[in-house]
Amino acid sequence: MQRSDFSAEWSLLQNQFDSYEKYSLLIKLTSMGILSAAYFSNHLSISILFLLLMVWLQDAIWKTFQSRIDVRLLQLEQYLSSEHPLETRDGKAYQFNSLYIENRPGSIALVKEYLAQALRPTVAFPHLPLVTLLAFSLFVAP
Repeated sequence: MQRSDFSAEWSLLQNQFDSYEKYSLLIKLTSMGILSAAYFSNHLSISILFLLLMVWLQDAIWKTFQSRIDVRLLQLEQYLSSEHPLETRDGKAYQFNSLYIENRPGSIALVKEYLAQALRPTVAFPHLPLVTLLAFSLFVAP
């Protein structure tokens, strides 16, 4: 019974993990759309730069949520492959939120986690090139 619960939880979380990836791509496309619209309407400004930075941070927050699912997925995969004992609390099925609450970082650690996610290459692209392009347009080549 417990193995089928782990399988069900793994399937649910894997689908959610993949969904987060799709929405992260949508966030990136939104950032590209914002800059394109500002460029073609000749409204490049510092406010667009701040908007792009906020969208980048939102993507980092989104990927941080996804990384929490990743941690649980890896635990479940260990349990399902019988390489890990099932006696611990995290060895029970359907404990995603309870385990997160037990290990939830404080506010400062959470902000650091968001910033670390923002600097990962898969999150920074295309945000960093877009922000750099806009900053160059605003400050270097006006």
